[in-house]
Amino acid sequence: MISQMDSGNVVAFFRGRSILITGSTGFLGKVLVEKILRVQPDVKKLYLLVRANDVESATRRVQDEVTGKEIFQVLKEKHGDGFESFVEEKVCTLAGDIIYENLGLDSAKLTELSNEIDIIVNGAATTNFYERYDVAFDSNVLGAKNICEFAKKCTKLKMLLHVSTAYVAGEQEGLILEKPFLMGQALREGRHLDITSELNLIKETRREMKASNRCSEKTEKRTMKELGLKRAKHFGWPNTYVFTKAMGEMLLGHLRGDLPVVIIRPSIITSILKEPLPGWMEGIRTIDSVIIGYAKQTLSFFLVDLNLIMDVIPGDMVVNAMMVAMAAHSGEQAQTIYHVTSSLRNPAPYAVLSDAGHRYFFANPPPRAGKNGRLRRMRFFSTVASFRAHMAINYKLPLEILRLVNIALCGMFSRRYDELSRKYKFVMHLVELYAPYTFFDDINTEKLRITMRKQEDKNDGGYCFDFDPKSIDWDEYFYKVHIPGVVKYLCD
Repeated sequence: MISQMDSGNVVAFFRGRSILITGSTGFLGKVLVEKILRVQPDVKKLYLLVRANDVESATRRVQDEVTGKEIFQVLKEKHGDGFESFVEEKVCTLAGDIIYENLGLDSAKLTELSNEIDIIVNGAATTNFYERYDVAFDSNVLGAKNICEFAKKCTKLKMLLHVSTAYVAGEQEGLILEKPFLMGQALREGRHLDITSELNLIKETRREMKASNRCSEKTEKRTMKELGLKRAKHFGWPNTYVFTKAMGEMLLGHLRGDLPVVIIRPSIITSILKEPLPGWMEGIRTIDSVIIGYAKQTLSFFLVDLNLIMDVIPGDMVVNAMMVAMAAHSGEQAQTIYHVTSSLRNPAPYAVLSDAGHRYFFANPPPRAGKNGRLRRMRFFSTVASFRAHMAINYKLPLEILRLVNIALCGMFSRRYDELSRKYKFVMHLVELYAPYTFFDDINTEKLRITMRKQEDKNDGGYCFDFDPKSIDWDEYFYKVHIPGVVKYLCD
């Protein structure tokens, strides 16, 4: 049972806590680290586990990829010349990796941490939709297992919070519930998913490739990518990323015992809405590929029904939900799943993004705009059939003609052909991201929001933990915050 909370309760919860965070070099990890340090300077210690050969290298990574980023500007201004010493006091960098047992830590450090850690936040993952199967399995499946096993050794642990994705639901239509995955569960009826068998398949495939002297590194990479996609589709998932994240959830639920576990499933995470830096972002999301393509004039059309709902959620709202969930479920012997999404509470059709994008770029023409500084409106195809027909006539056929001419002229146009072929494959690859009409149920998340609602207008010390998508004006967000953020941070 979640008791009534306010911003002050959440801030107070983190006082004196020691928190292990994986994935701090990622977008969401940076937002989380910054907010904890900003709202609760009396946190005891943030242990940041990063991939590196040694502590010195790990520390440099954190300085370059986390605390040195622009998102920490508000915190730097707050502490002035004392910022570096403050970070040194509060942040402890660990060289390790979740793909290894005991997170790759030596026995002395392992003992120290197991007696010190209050909370674990596992945000480390590979998010490439079509990652090599072995790489994705190590990070998203075995990583979840190793984190869980480590958590069970922590004597003071109040909870383990695991960041997943709402799209573990696959390409189902309708209302997706906040339900856990059971071991062996597959999305395709009649299939049984054996995680051990999948691991053995990866090992056997790699053995066979190494036994073949003719197997190049490029061939191995392609083979492992194809294997991941094949296995994902076999069990009903659209890509390797969401397939392996689902398996990671299964292992957590199966192995946790009485360990308090919260699984956060955000939809597409977009730029920061409010604090500390509106519009700030890192990493290109699905919708951003279209914005960037249009801004650079490399994409003038796309496949999407503008009436369909896109499910996006600003990064700071995801972090707010994470922090409130930590405070709400501390010490509970249960597993709770939260969809941090927008499609049910405040649905935003693709038309909102399209209209905001056209207005923004007409008012702020990018350097690659035409001679008159104006851009044509992007053309949208509402069906896969019409899109493929357009691509075949206008791009695939000319590309095939160029290929034949190139052969006839002994490779004179090889470079041009390769360039156009890559662009064609990129656009067709984006088509595969076309999602069904899905709504994510968020009854658990709504209950969590209700615990904070009475304090919405009384932000303790000015700190806000809003994660209610109803508070977002999507047109204003895209026009004034997100699209300018994409242009500023992702278009360079």
